[in-house]
Amino acid sequence: MTLLPPVFVSHGSPMTALEPGETGPFWGRLGAAIDALAGRPRAILAVSAHSLAREPVLLAAAEHPTVHDFGGFPDALYQLRYDTAGAPALATQVAAQLAESGLPVQRVDEGGLDHGIWTPLRFVYPPADIPVLPLAFPPDWTPAQLFTLGEALAPLAAEGVWVLATGSITHNLRLLFGAQRPPLDAPEIPPSAAFRRWFVERSAARDWEALFNYRAQAPHAALMHPSDEHLLPWYVAAGAGGRDAAAVRVHDALTYGCLGMDAYAFGPEGGSLARALEPPTI
Repeated sequence: MTLLPPVFVSHGSPMTALEPGETGPFWGRLGAAIDALAGRPRAILAVSAHSLAREPVLLAAAEHPTVHDFGGFPDALYQLRYDTAGAPALATQVAAQLAESGLPVQRVDEGGLDHGIWTPLRFVYPPADIPVLPLAFPPDWTPAQLFTLGEALAPLAAEGVWVLATGSITHNLRLLFGAQRPPLDAPEIPPSAAFRRWFVERSAARDWEALFNYRAQAPHAALMHPSDEHLLPWYVAAGAGGRDAAAVRVHDALTYGCLGMDAYAFGPEGGSLARALEPPTI
């Protein structure tokens, strides 16, 4: 059996839904690559930087409407829809798994997909025909605690449930919306390059302790993440992949010179997914 590899994607600005740049085609290839590698998921457990709670909460609604959780963007963005079925039965199962692992968990019969979830899924699985189970997480949990949360989700990979975490590998909006907004294709600023490179290197080395302590060890960590809720989903997906497999960057991209669009795959099949996503050689 080929396990579904957990994946972290950087979802970028809400405008990515209309102007996906090079990340849109990557997301399109990602769905096809996962289907070819491990089969189409029967459900998606989604962990987003925009769904936060005081303790883990499973949004177990039978249906999930599209949530436009932003303001001040073009009208066309608010017309986009990605409404999906929910996964109430899966929510009950996952709640039991987390409880058995000694983790606090709540299950609520409410739903909705924030833009961190529906923006990439519109490209990864355009038909919106796979049930989604959002898992809200506590932003005050440490990376190590969220890794443990992910470890409790690891059995889902063998059950046809894809763990998708979304956030941003770098996320300092003050650098984007300051006195002079950089253009979409601005050259990367050195602190962003250094931070992203450090993450790639420590991930390849499976240096989990350094990664858990990224705020003290990664270069320019506080500048790249003034608050770290957009990076924290990375650790949930990493935990779902396990300690024994390296985290593999499967997409390297940037917008506005400082907003990273990197994606990572985890678990024993992460390397296989990375190879499946490599552009064909001529």
